[in-house]
Amino acid sequence: MPKVLVLYYSKGGHTRKLAEAVARGVAEGGGEPVLRSTAEVTRSDFEAAAGVIAGSPVYFGVMAADLKRVFDEFVGLRRRMEGKVGAAFATGGHPTGGKETTILSILQCMLIYGMIIVGDPLDASGHYGVGCVGEPDATAEADAAKLGARVAALCRKLHG
Repeated sequence: MPKVLVLYYSKGGHTRKLAEAVARGVAEGGGEPVLRSTAEVTRSDFEAAAGVIAGSPVYFGVMAADLKRVFDEFVGLRRRMEGKVGAAFATGGHPTGGKETTILSILQCMLIYGMIIVGDPLDASGHYGVGCVGEPDATAEADAAKLGARVAALCRKLHG
C-alpha cells in the first residue's frame, strides 16, 4: 500500500478539515494516508511518500508562507521526489479569492521537484485541484476524497 503524504497549513481549521477529507479518500483509494501539518512534517515523510497532496489557505493569491517554507527547506530532496505523484488543494474566503492561483503555486513547487502532477478527477471538478470557500461543505469534502483516491490509485500504478 503506497504512502501518500497529505500536507497542509491551516490557521482557522478549514484547510485542515479539507485535508482530512483528502486523507479519507487516499485510504478509500487503497493508499496509506500520512496526514501532517507543516509544523509536523519531516523529511522522512516526504521521502517515504509515493505521492504528496499539499493544501493551503489563500494568502495574497499564493500558498501560505509556512507551506512554502517546507518546500524550500526540503529542496535537497528534489531528486528523491522525481516521478512521485503531486496534487494540491486550497481554501479561501471568497468565490474569486485566488484558490486556483494558490493551487498553481503549490503545483509549481511540485513541478520543480520533478513530480508527476494531477488535478482532481472529472467526477469532481476536473480542474487544478480541490478548492472551497470557508469551511468545506459536503460537496467539497466529497471532491477532496475523490482527489485523494485518484492520487492513491496513481501511486499504486506507478510505485506498486
